[in-house]
Amino acid sequence: MESRILSANEIKKILEKLSSQVIKDMGNDIAVVGIKRRGAILAERIKKLIERKTSKNIDCGSLDITLYRDDFSAIGSHPVVSGSELMFDPDNRKILLVDDVLYTGRTIRAAIDQIIDYGRPKVIRLFVLVDRTNCRELPIQADYLGMKLIVGKNQIVEVKLKEVDKTEEVVITERK
Repeated sequence: MESRILSANEIKKILEKLSSQVIKDMGNDIAVVGIKRRGAILAERIKKLIERKTSKNIDCGSLDITLYRDDFSAIGSHPVVSGSELMFDPDNRKILLVDDVLYTGRTIRAAIDQIIDYGRPKVIRLFVLVDRTNCRELPIQADYLGMKLIVGKNQIVEVKLKEVDKTEEVVITERK
């Protein structure tokens, strides 16, 4: 069974509102970095919104954190690695790190480790569409947040984006 939490229109409104908040808080001299796969898609959308609102070109990149995971040995002997694209120097930059769902915090920790391997940013702020607040394992929280959800351990929060899923929504499903 699937329960819709956010529609396409609601996702769009969240991105519009939070991109304005990012500009207010961080200015327009930032770089946006998304965690593959859906975080990278959201990052590209946020980049375009900020560029439209500020008339300034914004650097954007994406991270594949597979090799930075602390459970790397548990994900199989042949993990699929798509590569990271950070075509700018993060040294002394304000970075907006974007992901679709904040769950345990381990993905975010891995992404921060990877960014720091590229350079030393001035600041890293976290943008997530959905925060599963009751599942955190590390002391990580979002600076920009679309919505908070309390869901059971047997439930999955799925962000579906048209670029990947041909549909646009956030749903909760039961783990099989």
